[in-house]
Amino acid sequence: METQVSTRPIAQLDELVPSRYAVKVGDIEVIVISDGVLAPPAESMATNADKKSLNAWLDDRLLAHDTFGWALNAVVVKTPKQTILIDSGLGEEYPDFPRAGHLIQRLQAAGVELGAVTDVVLTHMHFDHVGGLLAHGVKQQLRSDLRVHLSAPEAKFWEKPDFSKTAMPPALADLARQASLDFLKEYSSYLHLFDREAEVADGVTVSLTGGHTPGHSVVRVKSGDDKLMFGGDAIFPVSFDHPEWHNGFEHDPEEATRVRLRLMGELAASGSWLVSTHMPFPSVGRVVTAGDLYRWIPVQWDY
Repeated sequence: METQVSTRPIAQLDELVPSRYAVKVGDIEVIVISDGVLAPPAESMATNADKKSLNAWLDDRLLAHDTFGWALNAVVVKTPKQTILIDSGLGEEYPDFPRAGHLIQRLQAAGVELGAVTDVVLTHMHFDHVGGLLAHGVKQQLRSDLRVHLSAPEAKFWEKPDFSKTAMPPALADLARQASLDFLKEYSSYLHLFDREAEVADGVTVSLTGGHTPGHSVVRVKSGDDKLMFGGDAIFPVSFDHPEWHNGFEHDPEEATRVRLRLMGELAASGSWLVSTHMPFPSVGRVVTAGDLYRWIPVQWDY
């Protein structure tokens, strides 16, 4: 797999740091685009860990104990016939997260027009994944024949979501509930639901994993000998040291642990590249075995 920084001119956006990173998976172009950074409480990434252990992990990385900077990444996949957006970031309705919600303008800066998007794949329906499509004026710019790929279990779950196993504060649970309802209402005619797996394009497949949400899915891209997985919210930065730590946004934490271990095992065995929503931007790297656990090796930034 070749890596390269996109050199398209920035339109109406003046930023000091890159917000996109382009890679080639065989003949398929994949562009990782940063929606920004979320800053939830640090304990939300390890709700079943004792405070001393979590603080020690944070100290080892010179990180603060109160909040944790989570990258928020989306992906554009370009095949010869299709332009596929995977997840859509936070959108504009969440003032408590001022450092995120930039995907739409950064798509434009990367030369990706909303009207050129043929398909959207949603890994799941948390508000930081569907919010960009709910932003003002976005729907009007999309194609009338847009296909939005979503697992049927995910759509069913959000009709009456269960937050009993999460550690979401009530305000965030309310945000998640409302965003999913708004999305299902706005995009019902665009939905292409699948039960277990669907082919989105030649070499691009979305597959149900469950765990984080009942319908959580990952996207696999394959062209020639090259492979890349977009892991959504299955794998977090802390997962490599403590895969057993529960994330506060997981609706089935025990199953989420099993899912991430299975996916990390697959990635280590196959040599596939991994991009995940909340791994540090550009979130491109490989997974290798490290004793009984796994280790993350980030891509060497190519420019």
